[in-house]
Amino acid sequence: MIAKSGSPLSGIGPPKFSSGQVVITRNTLETLTQEEVHTALARHLQGDWGDCDPEDAAENELSLTEGFRLFSVYHTAAQVKFWVITEADRSVTTVLLPEDY
Repeated sequence: MIAKSGSPLSGIGPPKFSSGQVVITRNTLETLTQEEVHTALARHLQGDWGDCDPEDAAENELSLTEGFRLFSVYHTAAQVKFWVITEADRSVTTVLLPEDY
């Protein structure tokens, strides 16, 4: 993902891992704004796991070094909960609402 100068993603350093192909469910695409998706993806790739519980955050830290699946939880300003999941092989990152799982 490349951030344009002045965009909400400007100033974010290099990612901690590869996203692979980024996909988004139709329901999520219709619910979230492009900015919400981009911001969450940038946070996820930086190792900011959002609102996931401490156990999931600790598992993500282990997963960074061991090559397991990465799972983040975010909320929009309107409190819509959504997930960002990167597969263990880092081939795909999916943005989805919990009901889409």
